[in-house]
Amino acid sequence: MSEPKDVKPDLPPAAQRALAEAAERRARMEAEAAARPKELGGRDGPDPARYGDWEKKGIAIDF
Repeated sequence: MSEPKDVKPDLPPAAQRALAEAAERRARMEAEAAARPKELGGRDGPDPARYGDWEKKGIAIDF
């Protein structure tokens, strides 16, 4: 396990391990997101189903 750059030496060992595990999880999630195929013809920005943005150029979109 590699330690994150911002680990403070005065933290307890359990807290340092938790920070290191979180950094590994974050790196793994970013690598998985980069490996996904790019959507062609899709919307730009955040996913409307997740963020509730159901309009595009002022027109409401429904599925």
